[in-house]
Amino acid sequence: MKYIVTGGAGFIGSNLVDILIEEGHQVDVIDNFSTGEKENCNNKAKYFELDISDDSNFNQLKDIVSGSNGVFHLAALPRVQESIDNPIHFEKNNTLSTINILKACSDSKVKRLVYSASSSAYGNAINLPLKEDGPVDPISPYAMQKYYGEVACRMFANVYGLETVSLRYFNVYGERQSLEGAYALVMCVFARQRLNDQPLTIRGDGEQRRDFTHVKDIARANILAMNSNKVGQGEVINIGNGENKSVNQIAKMIGGPTKHIEPVIEPRETLADNSKAKELLGWSPSVIIEDWVPKYKEDLGI
Repeated sequence: MKYIVTGGAGFIGSNLVDILIEEGHQVDVIDNFSTGEKENCNNKAKYFELDISDDSNFNQLKDIVSGSNGVFHLAALPRVQESIDNPIHFEKNNTLSTINILKACSDSKVKRLVYSASSSAYGNAINLPLKEDGPVDPISPYAMQKYYGEVACRMFANVYGLETVSLRYFNVYGERQSLEGAYALVMCVFARQRLNDQPLTIRGDGEQRRDFTHVKDIARANILAMNSNKVGQGEVINIGNGENKSVNQIAKMIGGPTKHIEPVIEPRETLADNSKAKELLGWSPSVIIEDWVPKYKEDLGI
């Protein structure tokens, strides 16, 4: 099979590319390397450096996806706080890129697109665990843009006949997660601070809870979604571990002194109901964070 992965040089995308290559598929990657890294590239995949949010690149985008069996759309500018600081920039990248890739797939008669959605669409939900048919309440530009992508995918399935499925990721961690930047994952921030002999900075009281899900489990969910005969009509599916940890617990796993700083706008708690993923995809998580962190620390030399 031939697959296209947008954002395939990024954290999640590159892990997905590696698994697809290992399974013997032909993989073409589209990435503008705004957040992706050259060192994440798999030498058995073909790479196109292209900004798919730019309309002037649409014909080239359509040529690339033509003849493929399916598209995994992971390209996006991530991070909630940064989207609050730069909403217009994020809107252009996250919204237009999704519409362009959907239209390119539709025009090129690609069978299915699997979209990387986000649990941030739920906002500050009260009723946990979070279920796909529950209310959505995006509280940041990023969350709003990722939710719009789900709506667009469902519309393209209904109007244009393009098979789509949206996977709402919950707090992805794992190999190739970046330690750099002000908006790195909390685990990465803690690891960087520990390496620099600094106290771990905990925002607010540290009792914010997150459903941490390993990147290999996320990648596996994408492949199952591409192949399942139970989806394709714009379904939205939670991909989360089904168990959450507090920021304080993550700090304890990393180890070292801590200090509390001002909170930021973010959901208080995330926790996935992953029963739909089990039913429609045959997916369940396989990596436990408590088992993974010791090896992570060992690899970093903490």
